Amino acid sequence: MERLDPRVRIVWLGGSLLTALVVAVAVGIADRRWFEIGVWVGPVVFVVLALIGVGYTLQRYRVWGFDIEADAVTLERGVVTRVNSVVPFVRVQHVDSQRGPIERLAGLSSVVVYTAGSRGADVTIPGLRPERAETIQAELRRLATESEPGELEDAV
Repeated sequence: MERLDPRVRIVWLGGSLLTALVVAVAVGIADRRWFEIGVWVGPVVFVVLALIGVGYTLQRYRVWGFDIEADAVTLERGVVTRVNSVVPFVRVQHVDSQRGPIERLAGLSSVVVYTAGSRGADVTIPGLRPERAETIQAELRRLATESEPGELEDAV
């Protein structure tokens, strides 16, 4: 299994810390307005959630992996619920490379593989160097095209 770029931990940790900050501020405001437990409640909530976020981020990075095989792309991920996805190339509709603002700041990119099937039937490989994302995108496009039955074969 190929691992993600280590810089993805910074992106994920930033999201966790931002969430911890928002929740801590909300708890602090609620405490001040209704409960009056003490001024320490907000900072304690932030520290607890930040520690949980750090642990979750490290475990998420340790578990996340993907592999491009001869006939499918396989993804393993999940901290609480482990998910093992296998996407056969015959199901691939198209492949995008994405770089959101936070990913651009971290020098990272994601590859999104859209598949035939129900709504939301797509998988994302985050935390890739832009060059690696472009290589994966081209490789998946090539493998998906090769796995399609030819139009002439269907007519025969």
